[in-house]
Amino acid sequence: MFRIRQDPTRKTPALAIIGLLVLSLSALGVSAWIMVDFQREQIIVQELIKNLPPNMTASAEELMGELRWQFRLTILIVINVILTALAVVILWRAYRSSLESLRDIKAQASDILSSMDQAVITTDMQGEITSINERGRQFLQLEDDGIGHRLNEASSQIALEEYRQEMQLPESIEETRDFTLMLEGTLRTLRGFCQPMKNREFQVIGHIIQLRDVTERVLIDERLRRMERYMGLGNLAAGLHHEIKNPLAALSLHVQLLEEQLDQSDASDDIQEMLGVIKTEVMRVGGVLENFRDFASVGHLHYDDVEVQELLDRQLKLIRPQAEQQGVTLKTEFSTEPIPTVEMDRIRLEQVLLNLLLNAIEAMPEGGTISVEVTRMTEPDSVRIEISDTGSGIPVDLQDRIFDPYFTTKSQGTGMGLALCEKIIRQHNGALDFRSSPRGTTFRISLPLKMNHLETTRTEYD
Repeated sequence: MFRIRQDPTRKTPALAIIGLLVLSLSALGVSAWIMVDFQREQIIVQELIKNLPPNMTASAEELMGELRWQFRLTILIVINVILTALAVVILWRAYRSSLESLRDIKAQASDILSSMDQAVITTDMQGEITSINERGRQFLQLEDDGIGHRLNEASSQIALEEYRQEMQLPESIEETRDFTLMLEGTLRTLRGFCQPMKNREFQVIGHIIQLRDVTERVLIDERLRRMERYMGLGNLAAGLHHEIKNPLAALSLHVQLLEEQLDQSDASDDIQEMLGVIKTEVMRVGGVLENFRDFASVGHLHYDDVEVQELLDRQLKLIRPQAEQQGVTLKTEFSTEPIPTVEMDRIRLEQVLLNLLLNAIEAMPEGGTISVEVTRMTEPDSVRIEISDTGSGIPVDLQDRIFDPYFTTKSQGTGMGLALCEKIIRQHNGALDFRSSPRGTTFRISLPLKMNHLETTRTEYD
């Protein structure tokens, strides 16, 4: 239920109507009492007139007339009191009907706000929370209803009070702001929007703050940016491969011929050592060039119907000795619902899974747990594979770069592993994402059950 701060004056109209009705009924009772007294006095005067001498009868009859007029006035007062009571009853019923309608509208609005996937928080001018929905309490991780808390006290991870104050400045042109917080062990991105709240006289009486979880949207935007970078890098890699391949082959041939010539002569050890350095560096450049070619070339995908569980079991058996040596426990959890075969390139998917599993082991040098979970998804019809570790996580400032080619935090390695993994999954019309926190990292692979071969580009650069 959507929680709001209760108004202490909202019972005043009901109490006033009840008080007015009680006063009307009291006045009706007093008037009835007065009428009974008038009737008794009229009876007494009639009895006196019968026993009075004739010369005093006129005065007694005049008194009798005054009593009749007073009785008639009392009847008029009673009628007015009855009409007033009826009006109060009608007013009470109208008030009750309006109150019930208002309660229904408030309940409906509360249910709508509570069912929203975004947080809605209202505050007064001092930054005190006056209302908040269920999603808002989840984002702020409040244990109570949150009403009466100040924004700077409600959450230590999100600077909402600072944001609210900045939005009041006339020179503020920022409409939205992104916040990051750790929620249920996952780093989430919240997009905030703040606007003034006005009354019927258009006076600002507080602020409305909306928070929406845009973590998935940020991941999609990042994926699109990566694809744009990959397109440019792919063209660059193809060009470099073409331009360097032939000169490098010629250089390798001449180094080999020179080495053969020097073997026939008495070349010094220094010359032999320098030739060895040249050969090593040529081979290293050739390896870099092959990585460029692998990244630039989409290649031909050889599709087969593959059992995902069988594929994972093979890779887990392959890494189990290394995991046991490092004190890493392997856990698997497969969906109870039967998972159909997935149309994929077996060799390339094995490459992806092995790379992710080895990265997970390297993320836990002191030991830990690797969890592998496979789930059948219906919307869309796909299979989701999650590989989680219990390492220290990926630093926040590096998370947007881990899929970049040649970016690595390891002392050894080329930094092409995750870039190639992401590219292979993308070739299968799938998605490779991750979430990370200080308690570990989870890589998630989503693969469609059937490939749309018309959408798959198959180009190979020589």
